[in-house]
Amino acid sequence: MQSNTNIIIEGSKNKPISIDLFYTPNGKPKPLVIFVHGFKGFKDWGHFNLVAKTFAEAECVFVKFNFSYNGTTPKNPLVFDDLEAFGNNNYIIELNDLELVMNWVLNKLSLSQEIDKTNVTLIGHSRGGGIAILKAAEDKRVTKIITWAAVSDFINRNKQNTLNSWKEKGVVHTFNMRTNQQMPLYYQFYETIQNNKERLNIVNAAKKLTIPFLIIHGTADEAVSFEDAIELHDTCEQSEIIKLEGAGHTFGAKHPFEGTEFSESADSVIQSSISFVRK
Repeated sequence: MQSNTNIIIEGSKNKPISIDLFYTPNGKPKPLVIFVHGFKGFKDWGHFNLVAKTFAEAECVFVKFNFSYNGTTPKNPLVFDDLEAFGNNNYIIELNDLELVMNWVLNKLSLSQEIDKTNVTLIGHSRGGGIAILKAAEDKRVTKIITWAAVSDFINRNKQNTLNSWKEKGVVHTFNMRTNQQMPLYYQFYETIQNNKERLNIVNAAKKLTIPFLIIHGTADEAVSFEDAIELHDTCEQSEIIKLEGAGHTFGAKHPFEGTEFSESADSVIQSSISFVRK
């Protein structure tokens, strides 16, 4: 198994995207899996490196990356040291970044004999699940999709009383309990949603999907309700759902990850996902 980490490509608005690539170079075409992290997430969070290695050992090409505006930098990929970028991020930037990553990996000559371009799966966690659904609905190169604890709505997640203050001040802050940072979100985030409601409608995108779609969600998710999973499943005729009783938003994983094995629920998520990819 080979890993190439912190590969830099140009992302949105000239900001860099950092990419990790895990695979076994044997000249045999393998399923491609591209992982999309969530809000206040990053490619090296928690057990994501172990996730990547596990997929690679299961004969997949696994790609994970940092969105260009996620708040980390190539110099410090584990730290939110660019809060200005974080505040100026939005869903359109993330959709564009994901397309750039797909273009890069699918056109990389050194991988031409390693990737089965007829088996391309997007896996998205939380907010990244919503991004993955939107991209899968608009990009025919995607042949399967898996979501882990995904949101079903981007448009109606902001409360009116917050919006008034947000517009007046130009910024609101979200507290990161792990890092004790007050992380800014500029009003452009909301404006971008309002200007792109049709493109950012996750339920409508799910309804359009004609490819296999696996939804995995825990019943004890403290960040995204299990009802989101039900809504996605009810919307998409091509979907199947795995309900993990008692599992939380990160399926038992934490950052930093100090173990060498997955939690029971995380292991279930990974094994179910690998089986789905390799069907």
